[in-house]
Amino acid sequence: MELYTKKKRSKLFLFILALIIIAGSVFFTNVLVQKFANEERKNVALWADAVHRKARLVRYTESFFKQLQDQEREKVELLADVYKQILKDDSDDDLTFYMNVLENNKTIPIIQTDENGRIIEGKNLEFVLDSSIYLIGNLKEDFSTYNPIVVPYTSNRQNYLYYKDSRFFTELKDVLNDYISSFMSEVALNSSSVPVIITDSTKKNVIQFGNLNDIRMSDPVYVQQKLAEMADENMPIKVSFGEQGSSYIFYKDSELLTIMKYFPIAQILIIAVFFAIAYLLFSYSRRAEQNRVWAGMAKETAHQLGTPLSSIMAWLELLKMRKGTEEAAKEIEKDIERLEVITERFSKIGSVPKLEENDIVDIVLKSIEYLKPRTPKKINYILNLPDKPILLPVNGSLFSWVIENICKNAIDAMAGSGTITVQLKEEPKQVFIDFIDTGKGISITEQKAIFNPGYTRKKRGWGLGLSLSKRIIRDYHKGKIFVKSSVSGKGTTFRVVLKKQLD
Repeated sequence: MELYTKKKRSKLFLFILALIIIAGSVFFTNVLVQKFANEERKNVALWADAVHRKARLVRYTESFFKQLQDQEREKVELLADVYKQILKDDSDDDLTFYMNVLENNKTIPIIQTDENGRIIEGKNLEFVLDSSIYLIGNLKEDFSTYNPIVVPYTSNRQNYLYYKDSRFFTELKDVLNDYISSFMSEVALNSSSVPVIITDSTKKNVIQFGNLNDIRMSDPVYVQQKLAEMADENMPIKVSFGEQGSSYIFYKDSELLTIMKYFPIAQILIIAVFFAIAYLLFSYSRRAEQNRVWAGMAKETAHQLGTPLSSIMAWLELLKMRKGTEEAAKEIEKDIERLEVITERFSKIGSVPKLEENDIVDIVLKSIEYLKPRTPKKINYILNLPDKPILLPVNGSLFSWVIENICKNAIDAMAGSGTITVQLKEEPKQVFIDFIDTGKGISITEQKAIFNPGYTRKKRGWGLGLSLSKRIIRDYHKGKIFVKSSVSGKGTTFRVVLKKQLD
């Protein structure tokens, strides 16, 4: 008992030490992870702030281009008014002023046509003007971006002033479009590994995405789930692109940051699994070693008993030949039979015993009948056994040993005075055998330890009886033996469970 108390204390000390080491390791790792996570969150925040700044820049640029477009429209309308005034005003000074206004238009391409679409004049064109050219086909389509301005020529006739964006404005617009496209790509494929989805103004149609699985993004259900998840985590960034409409940028924490959140948990699980596997391997190795020790000890014991037993049997035969020694020879013969049983048991427990169909009721009855004359007179036995035989695959010799060990422990617990009740219950697939005593009981902490080799509360005991019983029931009969219940000062119930058919 003292050995197992020390062993339990050692295990508790090692367990606490392991917890301290694990807690220290997890705490240190968690601190590093938190620092890394904070830096990663700062990167995500900086990225989001940069997106907001770029979005404002895009909006400002778009507004600037709108102002340029309006100014060009105003210039064209001014030119149209000039043409109208030229037709009305005959003053040389005014005419000179109007011609100067027309000459100052160096950028906006214009074409004036009559009612039939024949080109009257043009300016700032990218081709040489021919008076026979009509404004038709691709040329008309190129100058139909904006509605033409009507210029009255006479009371019955009117000309049309067509115009389009200047080359300077067109080039700037191409730069803006490239800038918007570059902005979308930079947002989607960002260096911060932030998962991003860019949608149109409906928040449903995906324009572009980045740092997400291409295959899964082809699934509309997954896309909607991802959008909802991102919207819950961060407010979408709205970006207006003028004529191209508005877009929304959905984003969430980077995958690396998400992984780092669960890293301490994963570390604990890995350490726990490692220790569990190590403990199981150690337990398996220790149990295998114990089995080898048990088998070797049992075989050696059987061998050591067998040699003098043969000599005693020979001397017994000589003793029987003498007159007046019959009584002594009879008693010696009983002891020899008992020694033969013990030798047989040790021989069988040292190897794999053969299980045969035996009547378990008969085995229990004979074992108790054998114990009755060898136990104190104040021990009372009560048997609640079925009237019919119950056949089970058991080794009768070894199972009788189990019954003797349990009953002897019960007698010791009752200090030589009390009642032992043995009751057997049959079920379709198994049989329960309960041994109930009226002893002092077993504490909860001892109920598992009592089956360990060497555990005993007696000063002169070996602590092997219940350990051998567990080995016989669990390893050889594939059954169970355990303390079903125990109440301090009232008694203990041991239960043995045996299968009717082994797997």
